[in-house]
Amino acid sequence: MLKTIAAGTLVAVLSAGAAHAASVVYSWTGYGTNPPGSGKCPTYKMTIDVTVDGADVKGRFQQEGRAERNFQAKLDNNGVLKTTAAVSGGGMMDVIGQIKDGESRIKLDGYCIFEGKLTKK
Repeated sequence: MLKTIAAGTLVAVLSAGAAHAASVVYSWTGYGTNPPGSGKCPTYKMTIDVTVDGADVKGRFQQEGRAERNFQAKLDNNGVLKTTAAVSGGGMMDVIGQIKDGESRIKLDGYCIFEGKLTKK
């Protein structure tokens, strides 16, 4: 009986620990590159923050001097995220990334391309 109670307690503690695992926040700040037909992207500074909680991803990005934008996605089994985010003027940005130990990356692709390695905060 005592072994059953101890085993049950261990399972409850392990389950509670998994349920309360802290989310991880990543960030990238850098300048854009030009897609075909654009010329000003290398002067545009962007900050991208990504919060990962299990498979749930919430992100925000803000180009210097512009409004903050947000996105949400789910990670697939390989840690890949793909979604879109609305920007001003009815435009859209593709949001593509991968969350992987030591190799987390993000890319916004639309009026400019902003991409780089994410750093844990």
